[in-house]
Amino acid sequence: MSKLDLDKVLVKLAKAEDINVRYNIARNPNTPAKALAELAKDENSIIRGTAASNPNTPAEALAELAKEESWYIKMYVASNPNTPAEVLAKLSEDKDVYVRCSVKSNPIYKKNNKKKKK
Repeated sequence: MSKLDLDKVLVKLAKAEDINVRYNIARNPNTPAKALAELAKDENSIIRGTAASNPNTPAEALAELAKEESWYIKMYVASNPNTPAEVLAKLSEDKDVYVRCSVKSNPIYKKNNKKKKK
């Protein structure tokens, strides 16, 4: 199966009714950004959180997920290396300590703050 064929299958499976299928697609490191962007809008918060943790999730989807009320979804967004710096800056002031700690462990946040300290 070619990469293109695999991507098509993963995009299709991201729309499956079975939550277990969607969960496994959201956590799969080979899932294309298009499918992850859809999973980031899933009705189930576990699926959205899992998509937020996937390093292939597009920055735009992560920015939307950062607006969630759920601390654990924001925690995954904060630790994702694709999260835009401006989103990380906002999350660094979140009321939840787990979210703030996750921001501080993000390599993008570390890199940007290292520049500011100089």
